[in-house]
Amino acid sequence: MTTTEAPATTFESLDPRTGDVVGHHPVNSPEEVQAAVDRAREEAAWWRALSFDEREKHLQTWKGAMTRRVAQLAQVMHEETGKPHGDAMLEAALAIDHLAWAATHAEKVLKRRKVPSGLLMANQAAYVEYQPLGVIGVIGPWNYPVFTPMGSIGYALAAGNAVVFKPSEYTPGVGEWLARTFLESVGRPVLQVVTGFGETGHALCTSGVDKIAFTGSTATGKKVMAACAESLTPVVIEAGGKDALLVDSDADLEAAADAALWGACANAGQTCTGVERVYVHERVYDEFLSMLTAKAREVTAYDGADSKIGPITMPRQLEVIKRHIDDALARGGRAVVGGTEAVGERFVQPTVLVDVPEDSEAVQEETFGPTVTVAKVKDMDEAVERTNATRYGLGSTVFSKARGMELASRIRSGMTAVNGVITFAAVPSLPFGGVGDSGFGRIHGPDGLKEFTFAKAIARQRFKPLLALTTFARTEKADQQLASMITMLHGRGTTIRKS
Repeated sequence: MTTTEAPATTFESLDPRTGDVVGHHPVNSPEEVQAAVDRAREEAAWWRALSFDEREKHLQTWKGAMTRRVAQLAQVMHEETGKPHGDAMLEAALAIDHLAWAATHAEKVLKRRKVPSGLLMANQAAYVEYQPLGVIGVIGPWNYPVFTPMGSIGYALAAGNAVVFKPSEYTPGVGEWLARTFLESVGRPVLQVVTGFGETGHALCTSGVDKIAFTGSTATGKKVMAACAESLTPVVIEAGGKDALLVDSDADLEAAADAALWGACANAGQTCTGVERVYVHERVYDEFLSMLTAKAREVTAYDGADSKIGPITMPRQLEVIKRHIDDALARGGRAVVGGTEAVGERFVQPTVLVDVPEDSEAVQEETFGPTVTVAKVKDMDEAVERTNATRYGLGSTVFSKARGMELASRIRSGMTAVNGVITFAAVPSLPFGGVGDSGFGRIHGPDGLKEFTFAKAIARQRFKPLLALTTFARTEKADQQLASMITMLHGRGTTIRKS
């Protein structure tokens, strides 16, 4: 006789530095997820009925609570991800700043505004406004468990939606902390959290929410889209990246080397917009590589309070990192810092690879570890061509004194930092998102607010039309007058644009 074990109703979150248990959390069933969405539907009606000012007041109250307890939030992040306290504090601070921007700019971006109605419809007053979708499902990542999902949660709430948040199974405590402090601040569960594994996320996708905001791997993003397609639930996808940093011949090499190392190794390289490839002008290649190598050798990852790099949060990622390094070395690449031996049981040391073929895994696939490839190019045209030769297109970086903006515009990516690294993510008014296998849709900025709304068009008749066109009583004379007017307005085939 065989017995079938009942599915687990709870799971543990672990400290990736030690493997110690941090907390216990429920595995929410599809029925529990549906109940949360149904509650959110009720709360959405109340939240939507509030004025922009009233919602802003509630969000500012939550922001204040988060700010006063930011050390507590950073500690939860530190325990569940292993990232250094300083990095956790920086992440929380940026999330709070974005929440403040969304709360204070929602009305300006989304409120009803008048738009031109044109000569043909001069008797109409035309308006457009952006109305909340209703209930937003947010599926968040573990690498930045506050900053990344808050780019959807904060903006969706500011736009007038209720939110059901499914955090990563590696960082459930962070999600619960956010929902708890919101409830304490606002008094109503407009933001709720459900925890669990892939099944819980799938249940959220099929629960009838009005949109899913997902951050994670490209492969999982495709599964989310497939699940949502069954009910035509729209999605915004922020997926993986293989971001490049370009170093021109006139670049500040010291700053570029520092940016390359931080972009590659901060958060143990577990950053979707982290630097994974560097293309350097041949005139400055040797000098740049020497600087980067020296800096990389000064940074080590270990289980200590003063370590600048934490552990690899997701254990199976260690296999990916090692495979990419081994493939690069097997195909003629060299490790000037680190290498295969840099991959430990929990920590990975900074690794700088050179002479790596462009079609290798280390160049084409997302590594998500503290590694970086450095390649010499004859000029920036070659650098741009190589940068664009992947299916990803999330972020990028350019170091150039004379051509920074020009080169940034030529890179096929959703975001570019010029003479800085990942700075675009910290600017609340800038949209964040990618193209290609890096996803679509945008969070942050005005685009991020509009992402969680639908455009509502309103035309109001101001006076009777000179030509009655939308009626079965339309006359032949009216048709002739319309033809004459269209010919007069558009017959030349050119339009003089007015400034």
